[in-house]
Amino acid sequence: MRITIERSNLLKSLNHVHRVVERRNTIPILSNVLLKADGQNLDMKATDLDLEITEATPASVEQAGATTVPAHLLYDIVRKLPDGSEVLLATSTDGGSMTVQSGRSKFSLQCLPESDFPDLTAGTFTHSFKLKASDLKMLIDRTQFAISTEETRYYLNGIFFHTIESNGELKLRAVATDGHRLARADVDAPSGSEGMPGIIIPRKTVGELQKLVDNPEAIVTVEVSDAKIRMTIGSIVLTSKLIDGTFPDYQRVIPTSNDKEMRVDCTSFAQAVDRVSTISSERGRAVKLALSDGQLMLTVNNPDSGSATEEVAVGYDTDAMEIGFNAKYLLDITAQLSGEEAIFLLADAGSPTLIRDTAGDDALYVLMPMRV
Repeated sequence: MRITIERSNLLKSLNHVHRVVERRNTIPILSNVLLKADGQNLDMKATDLDLEITEATPASVEQAGATTVPAHLLYDIVRKLPDGSEVLLATSTDGGSMTVQSGRSKFSLQCLPESDFPDLTAGTFTHSFKLKASDLKMLIDRTQFAISTEETRYYLNGIFFHTIESNGELKLRAVATDGHRLARADVDAPSGSEGMPGIIIPRKTVGELQKLVDNPEAIVTVEVSDAKIRMTIGSIVLTSKLIDGTFPDYQRVIPTSNDKEMRVDCTSFAQAVDRVSTISSERGRAVKLALSDGQLMLTVNNPDSGSATEEVAVGYDTDAMEIGFNAKYLLDITAQLSGEEAIFLLADAGSPTLIRDTAGDDALYVLMPMRV
């Protein structure tokens, strides 16, 4: 293999694929990126056996061929080369090493044979549809923070995507929960998604997708089966295994009869929560919300360092009540709201609270209270 490629193109593609590669690997080939030169392109592929990303990038191919080299090492080398430079990649005659040359810099990297590189793309997909990148990004952004990190409840370690009828319209819905909070977001279901199986996309895949959908105008082709998902964004193809588990019936935890409504300016509320929670010693300390007519008093007590209070004007005209929440969870949710006001629908101090955005009904949040 012998090719010349622009540093910027090589770096951009490596940036997309190398993140999949784990820093520590017991299987040496999984530390490598597969490079395949053919025609006018250099194809790159990286995998961790659960997730695979491939990308084609234009290159001047003198001699076609394929090899694998350490992914993070190649990325670090290309990153440090000067802007605007051209990079020559050439494998030795025995295929045991690859030269990376640019200007006066020359590196030699150990190779492993292409034949050892695993392939994740086998299998057929039952459903295929197209989705705007901006819609996919919205579904991920609105729900990702609520993904559970608790490995024992592995079926909560991702976002649950499924189609559902809502108010007479078919929606593509994303849901994530960790048992303390729940996030739900909808977009109109694209043609072809009808009857697709409900799937749980793993946290790592969600994180990579979030970085790949950086162009809101792009169209994402989504292919789904019971066990895998494949997403094509331009020249990038992401294939991932799905979480093999049953997502809980989230509808049961969304309250429907919360009758106490509080409206509050989103920015001033978030800033006030952030300020009073400074006094708490560790993350997750409860902040108490005391509601009365048109007034909200936020209080944090920390036996070790003191206490903090702040008043916020709110739209509230029901019975006075007190309820406690995890301050970090409140801030995570308010960060997702795009409207000027947040709507809190409350029942009592021991029941889940529903939080909605005034900017639209495409997302809602459920938050469990804490004892204060």
